[in-house]
Parts: sequence; C-alpha cells; structure tokens
Amino acid sequence: MGRLFGTNGVRGVFGKDFTLELVHDLTLAIARHFARGPILVGYDGRDTSRIVAKAVCSALNYSGLDCGDAGLVPTPCLEYCVPKLGYAGGMMITASHNPPEYNGIKPVAPDGVEISREEEDIIERYYQDNERIRAEHWGSTAPEPRAVETYVAGVLSRVDAGAIARHNYTVVLDVGNGAQAVTAPLLCRRLNCNTVLLNETIDGRFPGRGSEPTPDNLSELSDAVVRNKADVGMAFDGDGDRSIICDERGTILTGDRSALVLVRYLLTDNPGSTVVTCLNSGHAIEGLAEEYGSPVVRTKVGSVEVSRRMVSSGALAGFEENGGFMYGRHNQVRDGLMTLALALSVLESSGNAMSENVSSLPASFTTKAKVRCTPSQASKVIEALYRARPDSDTTDGIKTSLGPSKWVMIRPSGTEPIIRIYAEAPSARDLDALISEYTDKVRRIIGQDSPHFKS
Repeated sequence: MGRLFGTNGVRGVFGKDFTLELVHDLTLAIARHFARGPILVGYDGRDTSRIVAKAVCSALNYSGLDCGDAGLVPTPCLEYCVPKLGYAGGMMITASHNPPEYNGIKPVAPDGVEISREEEDIIERYYQDNERIRAEHWGSTAPEPRAVETYVAGVLSRVDAGAIARHNYTVVLDVGNGAQAVTAPLLCRRLNCNTVLLNETIDGRFPGRGSEPTPDNLSELSDAVVRNKADVGMAFDGDGDRSIICDERGTILTGDRSALVLVRYLLTDNPGSTVVTCLNSGHAIEGLAEEYGSPVVRTKVGSVEVSRRMVSSGALAGFEENGGFMYGRHNQVRDGLMTLALALSVLESSGNAMSENVSSLPASFTTKAKVRCTPSQASKVIEALYRARPDSDTTDGIKTSLGPSKWVMIRPSGTEPIIRIYAEAPSARDLDALISEYTDKVRRIIGQDSPHFKS
C-alpha cells in the first residue's frame, strides 16, 4: 500500500480514501506508538470533524489510553496545550486548508510539536503490520475545558500586551469560517483592539472565501481594512495555523514578505539566532539574516521539516512561504494567532505603519502556481525537467537556479492531487514571465491545455 502520511499528517476525502475504518485502524497504530496517555484530542470546524474525533477517542480508549476532549480549537491551540497541560501526546482532526470534502489527522508529540518523519514511519509500520496495544483495561474520555484560555494566555505572555493595548489598534480579522473564530477575537479583546470580523461563523463548507487564504480571495479583507481605516488585517486558514497579513493600505502580503517583517523584528533583539525555512521560500531571508549575524537553515517543504529542525537547532524563528510562521520561544509550530500578536508587536515597537515596515525590507519577488495532476504525471514532470537541467537540486521535487535571485522549483503536493510551481525573480516582470514559462512547460509535459491558476 502507499504511504499514509503526506506533507502534513494524514488526509483524504472523507468516506472515500479517508474512511472511519482507516481512522480507527490508524488511531490504534498511533496509540501503539504513544503507548501511554492521556492524549489531547481536538478538531476543526469541518462537518465531519466531530464524527472523526469520536472515532479517534473511542479507538484510543479501546487501546487503554485516556483522552482529554478539547473540542473545536485551532491546531496550534491543541499543540501548545499538549505539554502545557501535561498530556502525553495529541491528535488534531483537521485537513487544514484542503477543500471541505477532505479531513485528516495530525498526531502531536509530547513536546507539542508535530511528530517527526521517523515517527511517522514507525506508525506506518504499526498500521501495515496490524500491531496493536493489548490493553488490560479501557481508557476514558473527559472534557478538557482549559485549552482556549491556556493558549491565548500563552500567546499574550510572549508580547508586551500592555504596550499594544495602549494603542487601541483597529484590526480586521478574516477567520474564513474556520477555527480561529474561537480564539482570534478573544486575543484582540485582551489587547484592547477594535476588531472587525469577516466570515466569523464557523462553517465546515467554508462559504465565505474557501479554507485557504490567498491573494486572489482576500479582496473583502483588503476592502474592509481600507474602509475601516484599520492598522492591519489578518486572514487565517481553516485550522488557524497559517495566516496572511494585509497592511493598512489594503495590500495583501505574501507569506515570504510577512516572514521578513516578523524575522527582522525578532532578530533586532536576538542577533545571531537561527532561522529555519523551506527550499521554496524566497532568498531575501539570507540577506536579511546576514545583517544580524544569523544563520539560515533550509529544509524540505513541510511544516514538519521546519518544526523539527527548529527543535534540534534551537531556532528562534521558522517559516514557510504559505503564511506559516513559527516563533520558537512560544512553540515550534505554525501559529496564526501568535503571528497576529507579533504583527501588532511590529507596529507597536516600530511606531510605523505596516506598509512602512514592509517597504524598508530587501526587494523580493516570489509567487507560485499549481496544476492538477496525478502522482504518476508529477513524477513524469520531475523526470523531464531533470533531463533538461541535470544540474538542478532534486532534494525535494526539483529546483533549478537560473541566476542571482532567480530560480524555479516544482514539487508534487503532499496533501492534494496537484503539482506546485514556485519561482523567484529580480523583478515582477521577470517573475510573471518565469512562472508562465514553467507552468506552460508542466502542462505540456502532462498533456493539459487549460490555463494554470495561481494559489
């Protein structure tokens, strides 16, 4: 059988390749790995998440492990609370930014960080070999009512909440009908912010603008920021671990650009600290980090890769180009709420508008596109591009350097049936030409004629 774990947990279309039978058997394998409880279980707002959570808790109890039911919470809330509240591990029911028909499971290690690739391999083996715990007694499940308050308090403890509160900032939050509706408005109230909410009703169909925030679907956020004369806007994905920043002029920042703003803020008081990011992030971070004597470590694509490298290297910050930002002193995981608090800290400490903070950054032009394809078609693309450019880096997909600050990277998604194309160029004009050129190449290789679409 194929590998269950993708780039980020186990995901699939509910009732098709992500069934309750799979959930039950996978949970038994995860329980075998955890070996002891209690385990904290939480879920996002997808229509099927409560069903999956019940199946997970039942299977854990069947294995003799006790559970704490955190209920509907953002993924980073569950992750933060695993060590903070004394749990031996966690299981988050979520498919993150995937479409509504998907769901998934993300196991969390005792340290509150996603389990490593090596641990995923162990669980895969337990699942395939049908290795289970032989329980001498049944476990039980009890509500865990402390999660939300513990998480919000933890975020507040990492910023100067009093200083931020004195500014009475106006913030627009597009929670995308997702799980940050539970915590983001609460954080803003604690920080004395005037808050404007968009798509604030939790709805597993994500009717507002879809589960993944992208520049193409955040026009409502942009308009609301300008209309309300807000200081900053923030959009979250379905499970609340990723976030996209909108400046006061209504400009939607890329994940790379947002990360540069936040990393510079953190390195100002912590020069020499390590920063971790993926191979598909823009190269401007190296120049910025060099100003502070800070090393940059590159990993394969995926929050698991970044998070686990942050743990082993003691990194201060980590990020992905998709809006996933990680502050090591809080937790080495993507955290949309922590990102919001840090963005407000940037405003407070600099005394400047967000657009001014952004405009003073090194120039960086990055983008990405995606093409629907099967795994075999994706392999065909990588092989063809490598034959054309055998000097390319094949650590993760294929990455081809085309000159100073000019490269393209193509890799199959580990969560959806698509192939992604990432690019960076010295100018916006060069970038448009580059992404169009390589998207057309990919489509020709797999025999598709319809136009590509950016993500």
